[in-house]
Amino acid sequence: MRTRSLPALPSTRRRFLQGAAAGGFAIVLPAGGRSLAAAAERPIFATIGLRNQGWTITSKSFPFVDFAALADVDANVLAENVAKVEKATGRKPDAHADYRRILDRKDIDAVMIATPDHWHTKIALEAMAAGKDVYCEKPLTLTIDEGKQIERAVKQTGRMFQVGTMQRTECDGRFLQAIALVRAGRIGKVRKVTCGINGMEPSPSIPETAVPPGLDWDFWLGPAPAVAYRALPELRKGYGGGVPLYSNGHYSFRNWHEYSGGKLTDWGAHHVDIACWALGCTDTGPSRVEPLEYTLPVEYKDGQPLVADRYNAATEFTIKVALPDDVEMIITSEGDNGILFEGDEGRFFVNRGKLTGKPVEDLKDGPLPAGAIEAIYGGPVARNHTDNFVAAIRSRTQPISDVWSHNRMLEICHLANIAMRLGRGLDWDPVKREIVGDDQANTFLARESRKGYETSV
Repeated sequence: MRTRSLPALPSTRRRFLQGAAAGGFAIVLPAGGRSLAAAAERPIFATIGLRNQGWTITSKSFPFVDFAALADVDANVLAENVAKVEKATGRKPDAHADYRRILDRKDIDAVMIATPDHWHTKIALEAMAAGKDVYCEKPLTLTIDEGKQIERAVKQTGRMFQVGTMQRTECDGRFLQAIALVRAGRIGKVRKVTCGINGMEPSPSIPETAVPPGLDWDFWLGPAPAVAYRALPELRKGYGGGVPLYSNGHYSFRNWHEYSGGKLTDWGAHHVDIACWALGCTDTGPSRVEPLEYTLPVEYKDGQPLVADRYNAATEFTIKVALPDDVEMIITSEGDNGILFEGDEGRFFVNRGKLTGKPVEDLKDGPLPAGAIEAIYGGPVARNHTDNFVAAIRSRTQPISDVWSHNRMLEICHLANIAMRLGRGLDWDPVKREIVGDDQANTFLARESRKGYETSV
């Protein structure tokens, strides 16, 4: 397959990126363009990656920001979303096939990234180096090492960075109330937390086929290995509909380790996040991740799939995680989607649609202390996740879904996938952030990018 290197950047920005790569990041003000005061009035945004969540986070942002530009590697998706933004706001954003044209612009304060997961880190790092604040969809990274890179960049550039784990802000506050119940001791000492994140169906054999008109497949692959496009003709319905039900592109990229991490990093990035936040372990990490039962849909050798024409992420799983203070976490594809908290004095369940259990019923006669929710959130709860991000841009304080807490909990999800691929439990050093006594497993903490798509900074 043809491999394409990205075209050269304009000379001034290329010199900056080369200097950053050679000597580490420097503190960067907003792209040498709009001042922080101007950005505080009504920030100017751009979205990179527009299917599904790209449109969702863009449309939810209309009350707070203006959109100057959109970017996508699919010309049809790009044109459709430009029209939708213009219809909704009365202003037509510029359309870019290459996201770097957005990063070159001095009029844009922040970018929203909703590409497939394997593109997140490269775009986020380059956006921060270009002086942009960043909102990036979850899961933030494809590997644990990418998380460390993003943390360094946030610290060294001073950019604001919101991760799209919107359960921290939205869902009618159910998850915030759940955390408040735990923090108030309503179930006593927490002993166990179960995160139900559903499994997925395996795929049939998916043949190579022609790339859909308008899609730049090589650019879509980007840092991932160069492979042929695969799809079956049946179309997906419902959320994410209008694309092949079975493919190695949209919507099914989540089911391939080349681009994502299956359900572990899809739903796991939501529920494991809330569980860790409730337990107060977002600045530490697990000591061991052990797969109790799991099913991989294809044969693996040395952690690598031997078949290229089928989904390869786990379809069913039960993972045991040892957390600080002798708390056991179970991540499972069985049962209801949501989080079950169990303690010495009770238990309750929460998901996006309900909060149930005796401790919840007891709130009628014994409500939570005044200000309990606000204390967890760090102030009044924002109207939605973008509202919190815009407040962070104005105050220059990190938003509610910061990269450090996100990466700590996402390490659990990444480690679970590595453990299943290798077929063994993994001991984790949360201080060094490396796997203990397993050189082979540690090779999965990072991944080499395809030539021409390496991270520039």
